[in-house]
Amino acid sequence: MKQYLFLLIIIVSSILITGQELKVISPPEAPKPIGPYSHALMKNNMLFVSGQIAIDPQTGAADTLTIEAEVHRVMSNIHSILAEAGLDWSNIMKTTIFTTDLNNFNIINTIYSSYLKEPYPARETVQVAALPKKMHVEISVTAMK
Repeated sequence: MKQYLFLLIIIVSSILITGQELKVISPPEAPKPIGPYSHALMKNNMLFVSGQIAIDPQTGAADTLTIEAEVHRVMSNIHSILAEAGLDWSNIMKTTIFTTDLNNFNIINTIYSSYLKEPYPARETVQVAALPKKMHVEISVTAMK
């Protein structure tokens, strides 16, 4: 009997979880995607945010005057997506940072950490050969409601 009850609980739980609707998160304050992707998708209280680069949402221009300005713009773009989903920085569970130059690691870290509080999200930082629109930083996040 216990086995059947346990099996019933698993079946009902998976129906409830898989039954949640997929929601596209696309805030007007974020820059328009530069390709065939969504800003973010939310399902089962999990938010998956596409990599954000330093595009000014007002002008559509790259904000790459300095590495500092670029990182702040990326974080601002992420913030607008989180807010549209009803979340904030404390909801982030995982971050991936891509940079074209790990020599900027300390600058990126300092700015990144100014937006977050402990416990910090899990994270990796990876140097890549190139990023879209000749950017120097791209950041993606996964958050949980």
